[in-house]
Amino acid sequence: MKLMRLAVALLVLQFAPPALADAVSETRVAYLAVIDRPRVALRPELTEMPAVEGLKKYHLWFSADATERVPGYLLLPDPASFKGPRPVVIGLHGTGGNKDDMANILLRAAKAGFIGVAIDGRFHGERTRAGRGTAEYDAAIVEAFKAGKGHPFYYDTSWDVMRLVDYLATRKDVEAARIGLTGISKGGIETYLAAAADPRIAAAVPYIGVQSFKWALDNGQWRARIATIQSAFDAAVAHAGKQDDAGFVREFYARVVPGIDGPFDGPEMLKLIAPRPLLVVNADSDANTPIAGVRLAVRSAQPVYAAANAADRLQLLIEEDTPHRVNPEAVDAGIAWFVRWLKP
Repeated sequence: MKLMRLAVALLVLQFAPPALADAVSETRVAYLAVIDRPRVALRPELTEMPAVEGLKKYHLWFSADATERVPGYLLLPDPASFKGPRPVVIGLHGTGGNKDDMANILLRAAKAGFIGVAIDGRFHGERTRAGRGTAEYDAAIVEAFKAGKGHPFYYDTSWDVMRLVDYLATRKDVEAARIGLTGISKGGIETYLAAAADPRIAAAVPYIGVQSFKWALDNGQWRARIATIQSAFDAAVAHAGKQDDAGFVREFYARVVPGIDGPFDGPEMLKLIAPRPLLVVNADSDANTPIAGVRLAVRSAQPVYAAANAADRLQLLIEEDTPHRVNPEAVDAGIAWFVRWLKP
């Protein structure tokens, strides 16, 4: 299976412009090698749910791998207003949340003519006993640190997104060439990782997720990001008998999200999304995603977009005087971005 992925990645390179091929090559292949696992039958299950403002909604389950069934939902646009196969907007929630947190964005998308889809991330929502919160997520991260296996922190959910795209491509009501992806915070990070890994994602809008993990470590601004999984990090510190410092954060990342502060950092992964439309939305006062690291990531991608004659497909929207949140105006901008490029 990994050889097949390598062949697909090399085929992409063969037909890409030279500058784009340079950016795509080794990083995408390396990231796919980290997250890859045997593909199993999807075995999708759909159950109709109560309608939302007159729009049909379905509960979804599918298999991401041999042990994980992924829960989600589909919200369908009004068939009287929108005919034929539809484009899609996939939504990914933040830390401690669940798929329902994306309801407002996906309802907006469905009213605009998209099929809205949301899933629960690893160890969140219906993939936990509690149904919400971070206790099981933190425990899984600690176990990954101790065992050096599995990547519940960001990477595994990006794999789930790729398998979701596999499922969507089987549906007759989906226009598979027009699949968009968005997410908030943790979901924003997973958005740019999955979009970088999977060229089938035609457009992306990561909210308050794009950043440079390396820049944050090098400049002493890593604590707010670590605070999102503080319990897991503290347990890892205690297990390792190390100091709570940037040096240990690097060791921690190397075991649970290897490469996140190196070859798979924001400045490198955004390049892989080119020339597909990418709207980066961040806040100027967000300690989780320091704005200098955000700007660094976008600047790194700009030459790749320019070389592909796609400079207009990369935009950065900075919300002024805003901490770690998404304002209504940013949601408007995200929907408009998908409408512009995916043309429902």
